[in-house]
Amino acid sequence: MINISELALIEVITGFKARFVHTDKLTLAYWEIEKGAILPMHAHIHEQITTVLEGRFELTIGQETKVYENGLLAVIPPNVIHRGKALTDCKIYDVFYPVREDYKLLSNPPVSTDSK
Repeated sequence: MINISELALIEVITGFKARFVHTDKLTLAYWEIEKGAILPMHAHIHEQITTVLEGRFELTIGQETKVYENGLLAVIPPNVIHRGKALTDCKIYDVFYPVREDYKLLSNPPVSTDSK
């Protein structure tokens, strides 16, 4: 069992702090994002599912911009450009497949998925 609140809180970029869980196949990120924080335009090889747990987050995927609130989620395909802005303080949950090796280097040790 993992207690999320006991994981290290790491500031990845200004205003974006995360707690990470890594398995052999995927990365989970629990973000705490400050109002006004900007996620610059970028793309990566990972499929990403973003769920807003609290707050309002403006997310542009490709050419489409929408505001996401509590309970709404976005699916971002691999290699699609995207960016975001926290309209309020936000809590966001991301799932990345495959594992975000860059985030793995910043954070907690991987979680074993071996059932033995």
